Amino acid sequence: MNADKLAIANGMEARQEKFWRISDAIWSYAELGLEEYRSSKLLADVLEAAGFKVDRGIAVMPTAFVATWSRGSGQPAIGFLGEFDALPMLSQKAGVPKKDPLVPGAPGHGCSHNTMGTVQALTVIALKEVMERKGLSGTLKLFGSPAEEILTSRPFIVRAGLFQGTDVVLDCHGDSAFQVAYGMEGTAMYSFIVTFRGKTAHAGSFPWMGRSATDAVELMHAGTERMREHLPTTQRTHWVTLEGGEAPNVVPDRASTWYFIRDLDENVENNFQWALDCAKGAALMTQTTYEVKTLGAIHQRFPNKRLAELVFENIKAVGKLTYTDEEEAFARAMQTEAGYPMIGMDYPLKLTSPESEPLRGGSSDVGDVTLVAPTVSLRFPVRVPGSPSHHWTVVSASKTSIAHKGLTAGAKVLAFSAFDLLTDPKILIEIRKEFAELTVKRPYKTFLPDGAQPPLGFYTDLMAKYRGAMEKFYIKP
Repeated sequence: MNADKLAIANGMEARQEKFWRISDAIWSYAELGLEEYRSSKLLADVLEAAGFKVDRGIAVMPTAFVATWSRGSGQPAIGFLGEFDALPMLSQKAGVPKKDPLVPGAPGHGCSHNTMGTVQALTVIALKEVMERKGLSGTLKLFGSPAEEILTSRPFIVRAGLFQGTDVVLDCHGDSAFQVAYGMEGTAMYSFIVTFRGKTAHAGSFPWMGRSATDAVELMHAGTERMREHLPTTQRTHWVTLEGGEAPNVVPDRASTWYFIRDLDENVENNFQWALDCAKGAALMTQTTYEVKTLGAIHQRFPNKRLAELVFENIKAVGKLTYTDEEEAFARAMQTEAGYPMIGMDYPLKLTSPESEPLRGGSSDVGDVTLVAPTVSLRFPVRVPGSPSHHWTVVSASKTSIAHKGLTAGAKVLAFSAFDLLTDPKILIEIRKEFAELTVKRPYKTFLPDGAQPPLGFYTDLMAKYRGAMEKFYIKP
């Protein structure tokens, strides 16, 4: 670590407690996708106060924003992605090594997103300070990205042209290890809701007068279950019934189902169309009508190798963190309770690729960004090792000293990597050359259907159901 990076690290440590409180506050808000009004405002206000120009409500999403600061020529332009949405049904008390909801049934940060927008805010504010002190030219752009869990925001931000002119993008995600990857990652995905409409009738006396929308949902499920046998082994198809009637003696005239269709980029569009054929067939068989609302449609991720190598060098520079006896004891208690390997806070520093890691079925709307600008995703340690995403163990750890330490460490790696890009033009040339080769092989086109819009209000009712009970636990940043 040279003197400049040491100065960046010292600057971060001097202000880290403020950002730990911000992360904890967002953890307590636990706002679902496109309902992150408090979380988004908190981050945007902090960036604005630090001298960034903040455009709020970008790409027709009230909780999306881009914060920009430039100096000199404004080149290079470095983008930073930060998420802040929570997940349904994952409320959990912090620092408790057993499942114990804070508000039963309420949302929780089961994917560490409370740390991610916060990490990026700390990163760009620290970078701005060093750029001013050293007279460095460049542009810093932090994209506040809502609704990642329903795969919504980034394709719409790309469609709005807001990544144009961005030379490189640094993404991040909370994890139980310190690592970065390059090559093909995850699956492409369509997230969509099919709503069937029929006719009500007395189910006992006059069932022939009705047409059951619930029957249509069940027939669509039957069709897509039969699809599975004939799809590639890379596919993942899953669904949940959102509504299907309220009383068995009334033929339901409305029912809906929510699907995730996942596969490789080259397969996913055909799989989606087949699922829509199942919806059409179900409607024909039940003499109902149907409509489809697409929530998100995203590509696989293709992180840049040269950029990943740069980030990995800075992971090694920051190194593995040191944990107290209390933190180690908490980790082991959680691992015992959840059935994870008993390794305490032991985790690797890794650079991975498709050759070293199997293809995983998860998806992220960061995939679209990787196809319009060279991008990489740092995974930084804010969880107990063994904890999988979308689990109460992640929520419990995400507001502890373990998460705080990992947050600062992640910000250091991101800031060091951006500093290298700002001061060594040769690295950026190599990154852009690799990206140009990717765009020849995989020219970008959106998977969003014509006319698709962000699903504003999708979680409004569910968030309202719990917000009152959650407010008493809100943390002041």
